[in-house]
Amino acid sequence: MAQRNYECMFVLNSGKYASDPAGAENVLMEMFARLEADVVAKSPWQDGRLAYPIDGHRKGLHFLAYFRMDGSQVKEMSRLCKLNDLVLRHMVIEHSETLFDAMSQALLQHGKGEGSSEAAKDGETAKDGGTAKDGGAAKDDEAAKGGGAAKETGADTESSKKETADTDS
Repeated sequence: MAQRNYECMFVLNSGKYASDPAGAENVLMEMFARLEADVVAKSPWQDGRLAYPIDGHRKGLHFLAYFRMDGSQVKEMSRLCKLNDLVLRHMVIEHSETLFDAMSQALLQHGKGEGSSEAAKDGETAKDGGTAKDGGAAKDDEAAKGGGAAKETGADTESSKKETADTDS
């Protein structure tokens, strides 16, 4: 069959991964080997609190993998993930060759520390004008500006009252 390009985001049991990262990655690589998949790039992505509990787990590790595999193996991969106690959830996406190459190369560079995303995030400016590290200070500034606008409106109201009073006299 034809090899297709896939991206898979796993949500892993963070406790098991933290206690044995190499062992956890080996479990995933054994699964890929069983599916005869060619793993191009893989990396732990984000460890943190989940939006909602999954099977009683409140924390999870997101693990990203790019691989080539026969399209008929996707159902078998889902079955293996459901049977594996390390994998809490997974999502598989098929990519075009161009996008797959770009994304997998970016992940490989990220894993080597080239073009570190942490340095980029430190200086990255958010849409609201604040930085990612300022904890939303820009939103607070906007709220203060909004409060200032309310004061100006109040001042306009007072001057309107004075004009009305002058007209009445």
